[in-house]
Amino acid sequence: MRVDSTPASKRQRFRAVDPMELESAKAKLAAAKEKFGREIRVFEISTASSTPSDVSSTVSDEPEDFYEFTPEDYYRLLATKKEDKHLKTKKLREAEQAARRARITKAVLRVRFPDNYTLEATFHPSETIQSLLDLLMKVIAHPELPFYLYTTPPKKQIKDVSQDFYSAGFIPGAIVYFSYDLPKGDDGAAALGPYLQEEVMSLQGLDSMIEMEPGEPSRDEPPKTNPPASVPDQKPADKKKIKPKWLKL
Repeated sequence: MRVDSTPASKRQRFRAVDPMELESAKAKLAAAKEKFGREIRVFEISTASSTPSDVSSTVSDEPEDFYEFTPEDYYRLLATKKEDKHLKTKKLREAEQAARRARITKAVLRVRFPDNYTLEATFHPSETIQSLLDLLMKVIAHPELPFYLYTTPPKKQIKDVSQDFYSAGFIPGAIVYFSYDLPKGDDGAAALGPYLQEEVMSLQGLDSMIEMEPGEPSRDEPPKTNPPASVPDQKPADKKKIKPKWLKL
């Protein structure tokens, strides 16, 4: 079974956009970038996402022994690791790692809130997790309340905020989860949301709106194409009947 997990905001972007609304969206996003110091996106996670059973049903069934890790596989993997270890010096490995790090120029972080809204922001891989916390302090509805971020599965609280995104493994992107750090029963209305400020929530869907310039055809309507010009049927030229020389009447 195929499940359409495309967010509603992405489906809406294929409709024609009013030029006035487009300019207003650009102005709001520019003002948000100037205020918060970086471009941010807000969108809502669709509840119609595919379940694990749906995903597994699309995978072809394999025999059980197909997934068994045999002794031959183990020794082959061990030999490969030993070969790489002896062939590459420490300096060469460090140079390769530095080259891989230099090729990555951004880290896209998505913070998912309990009310299914997600905040997306782009950072440089050398920036620390603390820069993400600083941004959240500017955009959440209750910055006076303590909070923490965690990854899952399994649930693991992010404690070392001095790590850069590259060292934390958050490249080229990652999803982290937001939670208030309050005793049970003492969170009150804050736990019910909204978790983002009203000004930030108003940015939802604006980035999808500006991705399509006005006047473009919608996705649902295929572009009109001119029918091929009809070519008149050409009759073969009449060949003059030639009497063979050998034929005598």
